[in-house]
Amino acid sequence: MSFKNIAVGISGLGIGAGVATYFFGRSSQTPSNVQNGPSPVIGGPGRPSGKLELIGGNVNPAGFFQYGFPGPIHDLESRQEFISCYNRQTRNPYWVVEHITAESLAARNADRKFSFFREDEQIPEMFRGKLKDYFRSGYDRGHQAPAANAKFSQTAMDETFFLSNMSPQVGDGFNRDYWAHLEFFCRQLTKKYQNVRIVTGPLYLPKRDPTDGKIKVTYEVIGNPPNIAVPTHFFKLIVGDKPTNNPNTDSISVAAFVLPNEPIPNETKLTDFEVPIDALERSTGLQFFQKVPENKKKELCKEVKCQITVREFQKALPPPKVPLGLPSPKS
Repeated sequence: MSFKNIAVGISGLGIGAGVATYFFGRSSQTPSNVQNGPSPVIGGPGRPSGKLELIGGNVNPAGFFQYGFPGPIHDLESRQEFISCYNRQTRNPYWVVEHITAESLAARNADRKFSFFREDEQIPEMFRGKLKDYFRSGYDRGHQAPAANAKFSQTAMDETFFLSNMSPQVGDGFNRDYWAHLEFFCRQLTKKYQNVRIVTGPLYLPKRDPTDGKIKVTYEVIGNPPNIAVPTHFFKLIVGDKPTNNPNTDSISVAAFVLPNEPIPNETKLTDFEVPIDALERSTGLQFFQKVPENKKKELCKEVKCQITVREFQKALPPPKVPLGLPSPKS
């Protein structure tokens, strides 16, 4: 599908021409003076001295650090099924990274009924998402790393229920429907690829304000006090690989999707939400595949049919049992 058709598909769901332009405008190349790799550790090597010799005085802004380093601090947490990076400002993850395989999904050592939502005590309390923040908010506590990907261990499944793995998501039509179908699509990819790695996270994208025509970023906040940001969109970056043990032939297959946090008809094509990787990088501020040559990246949706499978969960449930001593319900 061409970028033009993708943009039309996204606009048709109300994302708006401004956002389509935002995603499909051409991006510049990475400047040659920008170094790839991890950012300096806060408080460790790479911190600027902040000290500058000037005529008539000694300027030392780094002296402020004697009172404490202000941040930002990113809470990076490694769980059994995923790794997450938490944003203290929005009380959402920046991203979560998962690795699923046919073997990990086939294991059945956990039961969702034994898991429950809980606050993440690894996050300082003042920056932590609270259970009460979601109460009567109108939004689901939306897993970024889904529980269904962690059935190989009860601990792994329990960890997916930390609120640091949650973002406020529209329930009917999205979290319980189209988004769940997208998660199932990711699991189905393990039938073709030996490894499937997924990066998921929230987005806060601009749209045109109808009152003045300006492009703005606006989003709701929930909680008491209101401090949990409600994302306007969510992204999934999917990577499939089939290692050959030959560096000359090894490659990865990739696809990125951005979905609005709103009800989406099941008839909508998944490819309507596909976006270029560099556009996702531009909108998230994240970098992907810096160490992968261009000729080692393939388009996943040219190797598999990128479409959701609509499953009616309610129809799969067994009929309700009739208590003993009561007549059977009449048909």
